[in-house]
Amino acid sequence: MNVGILYSRIRKDEKLLLGELRERGHDVVKIDVRKEVFDVHGAPEAMQELDVVLDRCLSTSRSLYVTQFCEAYGVPVINGAHTADVCADKVKNSLALQGADVPTPRTKVAFTKDSALEAIEQFGYPCVLKPVIGSWGRLMAKIDSRSAAEAILEHKATLGHYEHKVFYVQEFVDKPGRDIRVLAVDGEPIGAMVRSSDHWLTNAAKGADVEEFELDDRARELVATASEAVGGGLLGVDLMETMDEDGNVEDYTVHEVNHTVEFKALDDATEVDVPARVIDWLEATVAEDVEATA
Repeated sequence: MNVGILYSRIRKDEKLLLGELRERGHDVVKIDVRKEVFDVHGAPEAMQELDVVLDRCLSTSRSLYVTQFCEAYGVPVINGAHTADVCADKVKNSLALQGADVPTPRTKVAFTKDSALEAIEQFGYPCVLKPVIGSWGRLMAKIDSRSAAEAILEHKATLGHYEHKVFYVQEFVDKPGRDIRVLAVDGEPIGAMVRSSDHWLTNAAKGADVEEFELDDRARELVATASEAVGGGLLGVDLMETMDEDGNVEDYTVHEVNHTVEFKALDDATEVDVPARVIDWLEATVAEDVEATA
């Protein structure tokens, strides 16, 4: 295959994918989106003979635009523009999950400080305020009191970008000190890990401890349904365990699906050769596309 990698920084994740592709003899073109120019009338030279493009952009805005350019050029891109659009925006993410009957935390969206405060009061304390665009747990706030809510809302309202005027308020899920990250391809899990922390945020990027997790049938079902709901592809599906009154795990709730998912922590935590499984799927996907168009 001729494979393009869209990137703005080569992290360990991209190095793992590049190493696996080259080991299998595939030709790889690295496309630094910071330096490339995308013409609405035709593909840049670097993209003209590619069988598939992997979107590994760090920047959400770049990812959203470049995937649209790839599709306009007729170049297959993973993940596609629709999936990127749904996953990049927490509101669209939540609506897609709810529309597919996937259990997901109760969520309210407001557009003014007053209505956001009303939504927070309806949930009660604690609850969670999240930016609609963002990753790695940045700018997320657990709100424990009305005074904290008023201060945080005032701060957000003074920030310049319109996204900060969209107040995404979510119930606080009393998870057992951990959440679950599943790496899946078209809804089929490659591997899963739990991310544990004493902090209420359990992102690996914030230093959570990780270890392999064995998915049960219910979790697999939710991963498949959630993946389909956002358009499929190479995805990170994040679940939290919900507890009954006795403190036992009762079910799962899917709080987010990620489209430019990092997997280096999963690769370290499990015995699964994650980049090999990803490229296995990529090869099969391209082969199916070639067969379909033959």
